Amino acid sequence: MSRAWETWDHVLKVDPDKELYGEETFADVCQTGTDAIEIGGTFDVTTEKMERVMEACARHDVPLYQEPSNPAVVVDDEALDGYLVPVVLNAQDPFWITGAHKEWMRIDNGDVDWDRTTTEAYIILNPDADVAELTDADCDQSPEDVAAFARAAEKLLGQEIVYIEYSGMLGDTDVVEAAAEATAEATLFYGGGVHDYDSAYQMGQYADVVVVGDLIHDEGADAVRETVEAARDASADAADVVDAHSD
Repeated sequence: MSRAWETWDHVLKVDPDKELYGEETFADVCQTGTDAIEIGGTFDVTTEKMERVMEACARHDVPLYQEPSNPAVVVDDEALDGYLVPVVLNAQDPFWITGAHKEWMRIDNGDVDWDRTTTEAYIILNPDADVAELTDADCDQSPEDVAAFARAAEKLLGQEIVYIEYSGMLGDTDVVEAAAEATAEATLFYGGGVHDYDSAYQMGQYADVVVVGDLIHDEGADAVRETVEAARDASADAADVVDAHSD
């Protein structure tokens, strides 16, 4: 069965604990041209904050997903197209590999909508990021290590999404390329440090989906639109290369 993210080039991640840029509204956020909006954050995220962003974005025609940072903030809302649940492969705290997920199942009383729920196999690579601190991630990973994680996620764990996360900094293209080469069927997400056309295009050459987060809060919708254009250009150029090789 085809999944929505298989056709995406760009995802905009909105942190419900952060304010929008200047006088911008969620209408501006939803009109950036992104393929989907993912609502999630690392610290100080509450159900109320999640619901506020969901309600505002649901008024607009853009796919909407929740990325819950912990089981307590999962929101059951028909406006959501789905839930993208992180599984941090290089976390040294096992809570972020299976513990949080067990707690969600324990408190949910069997009402999880499995048709709308998918895990993301995260590999966190910026040791200074909040998410690395939270999960106690071992970020000292070579391109070969990351490729092995990505292959294990796809082949052993059956993950449909592999997510290379450099939150707070632009990552190493050798690492992202290694992950791309290691995966055949999983969709490769990249997030971290994407702040303009060039950085989005750079990562979009290797990742299937470029994820942009802080930019919407720090510089606003116009800056995000540049990254959307870049991600699509990179995807189109990559497709042209594939077509040329197949001729």
